[in-house]
Amino acid sequence: MDDRTARPQAPAIPASASRRLLAAFLAGRNPRTLAAYRADVQHFAAFLGAATVEDAARALLAGGQGRANETALRYRAHLQERGLSPATVNRRLAAVRSLVKVARVIGLVPWKLDVEPLKAEPYRDTRGPGREGFRRMLMLLEGRDDARARRARALLSLGYDLALRRGEVGALNVADVDLEAGTVAVLGKGRATKQRMTLPEPTRATLADWLEARGAEPGPLFLNFDRAGKGGRLTPASINRIVHALGRAAGLRVTYHGLRHASITRALDLSGGNVRAVQRHSRHQDVRTVGRYDDERRDLAGEIARKVAEDAREDM
Repeated sequence: MDDRTARPQAPAIPASASRRLLAAFLAGRNPRTLAAYRADVQHFAAFLGAATVEDAARALLAGGQGRANETALRYRAHLQERGLSPATVNRRLAAVRSLVKVARVIGLVPWKLDVEPLKAEPYRDTRGPGREGFRRMLMLLEGRDDARARRARALLSLGYDLALRRGEVGALNVADVDLEAGTVAVLGKGRATKQRMTLPEPTRATLADWLEARGAEPGPLFLNFDRAGKGGRLTPASINRIVHALGRAAGLRVTYHGLRHASITRALDLSGGNVRAVQRHSRHQDVRTVGRYDDERRDLAGEIARKVAEDAREDM
């Protein structure tokens, strides 16, 4: 008796069911999350050699829980062999686990995936370029009144002053900015609705300056000036390139997320380590994440190590 007859076969998943699964899987997600999940399940489909995502979902579910776990383990190993970061590997695995979870919720399978994510530190450096690095980049733009400089100042200000993520900035529309009220409506990470945030006066002024150059026509707040995509929405990748180039010119190595890191760390300094208040500023859902910034800012481990070392050598 060969392996195929010895092993009980799970019932086949009809094409209509896999289409229903994908619709349920993607329903209700905000545009950025939707794009990320689509990309992740497409990567998984390519790994399986499936023609479509629906075919990949059907193949994953039809073999039963054991086969599905085996496939997920092979996929995790494949991603690691490609040299992807633990965060990227875990994100792509999370998309596959979420797909199976939705299949269980709508009654296609009675089981879940058991493959664990890789262990990884969520932040390697929570400091960013710091207050002085931010100031150095702003100083590079002093005396310039062209549209690119105005746009860059607004991008820098939203990243540092409000600790916005580059995806949040890229998703902003002109209608989200209320200069008279001094607010901006931001669709935060993992959120279904926009949150209205107060603009500090310097940030409001830089946005007003940029909108004067851009024009008040409805549409994306930040536009692309490059020939290939001129007039279209500035992508998160392009936002990062602009900040990286400014940082390089200032003698720094900076990403847009580094501005957010610098903002959170400086906020902890200015608030005397008020983690709860800074959590409202950073909009992290878990206060423990802000605690990591506080630990890094004060170097608690280094402080304890110094005390232990000095104690061991006392009176020597």
